[in-house]
Formats: sequence, C-alpha cells, structure tokens
Amino acid sequence: MPSDMRVPIQNAAPPDQTAPLRGRIADVRRCSVDDGPGIRTAVFFKGCPLHCAWCHNPECIRPEREELFYPEKCIGCGKCAFGCYTGARQTCGEDMTVEDVMSIIREDAVYYGQTGGVTFSGGECMMQQAFLSALIDACRKEGYRTAVETSLIRYDEEIFRKLDLVMADIKIWDSALHETYTGVPNRQILAHFGALDTLGVPIWVRTPVIPDIPQDIPRIAAFVKTLTNAKKYELLPYHPLGVSKAAALGREQKRFRIPTAEEMENLRKYADI
Repeated sequence: MPSDMRVPIQNAAPPDQTAPLRGRIADVRRCSVDDGPGIRTAVFFKGCPLHCAWCHNPECIRPEREELFYPEKCIGCGKCAFGCYTGARQTCGEDMTVEDVMSIIREDAVYYGQTGGVTFSGGECMMQQAFLSALIDACRKEGYRTAVETSLIRYDEEIFRKLDLVMADIKIWDSALHETYTGVPNRQILAHFGALDTLGVPIWVRTPVIPDIPQDIPRIAAFVKTLTNAKKYELLPYHPLGVSKAAALGREQKRFRIPTAEEMENLRKYADI
C-alpha cells in the first residue's frame, strides 16, 4: 500500500476514570443466620479459583454471568424474553456498584443488633479485591461489622486488618488429596493461616465434613489449636444442594454421602478448641 493511502491508527479511548467501581455479585442473601454470628447480610461474589468436588455454590465458580435452567419448573409459556415467571431460568451474576450493594445492606442494618453485620462470601470474594476493599470501607464508615468467608487461597493484609472476623476453610489436611478434590494444593492456604494469625483478627476455621474423603480432621484440629486467634472450629456436614444447581448449569457434580448424626457427634470433640 502506498504511504499516502495508509489508514491512520485510531488511538483507543482512555478508560473512564469517573465510572463507579463495579463488582460481579452472584447473590445477596438477606437476614442470614448461617454466615457468621448474629443476623447478617451475606454478599456472594462470583468467581473462585477452587473447584471443590462438593461445592454447594457451583454457580459462583466461574466469573462470567451464567444462566441456570430448571426444566421441572418450566411451563412452556414462551415468554422467556420477558423474564421467567416460574423461576425455571435464573441469571447468576450482576454487575453492581458499591452503592448498589450498600443500599441493600442498609435495609437489613436494623436487624444486626450487637453481633450481626455483613459477610462477604462467594465463590471467593478475594478474587475481586478492589471491590471487596471498597465495600468493607463503606460498611466501616457506616458502623457495620464485617466478615469474610474465604478459602484463604489469596492473602491481602490490608483487607484482613479491616475486618472484624475471618471465616476460612481447611478442607483436607493432605495437600495432594486437597488438590485432587479442590484443584489446588493447600500448602499456600496453611501458610496464609499462619500469616493471618499474626494480625490479631478473630478467626473461625471451618471444615465441610465429607465422609467419603479421608480429610484427617484430627490433624486439622491440632493445627487449629496452634493458631492464637482461632476462636472457633466448625465442622459443617456436607449437603447435596450443589448437585441440582450444577445440573441447572449443564454440569455434573458428584453426590457424596451425607454424614450421619452419629458421625457428626463423634467428630465434635475435635471442634472444642
């Protein structure tokens, strides 16, 4: 091409520095009693680097927006384009600003009392660190207690220092077995527990109890007892909620055996720290 006929390269428009920060949120569960102390607003972030074989929130693993389809709820009305009236089709993943999330949190704040607050969960909330940090700052500014539920695969001292509570999992003691069932080894996770313990932030350690997997809960419990700031060790019985949600996403998830009441009772001695 002759030089005088070259098409000039157009410079890309600079990013809009005034645009509000957004995060991708899978769900906001209001008045939750399962995501930390007291009554809480639980904000579930989309995206997780782990792929736990028993995951009860498989819709939170991939960072992109996804659609869940439950054929048993479909009545064949043909009005999908206008929204699903029966809940057969559900979209997971909404881009929200800090103010979008805070507007929901404020509606729940009257129920927090002396122990409740806001819990950031997932997925893995630490995958969206800038948005998470901004939300924690907004909550602190308005006087709301904050906590995270995390795999502790990622570590950010600045974020953790701002929290009132960190809830983190040790799923399986053996690192190779941990990688088999979650997709990542646990050596870095255990190292992050050690680093977190130096910050003085209260820690709740959690283990989902999967009877089909040799998790070595006695070894996990012994490790938890070495953490100065571990205030609680919770054993959470597996439930198969994720199986139906994975199917709605067009994926398959193994159904594990639910632990019996006797099995959970026998393990409770390890939860006493």
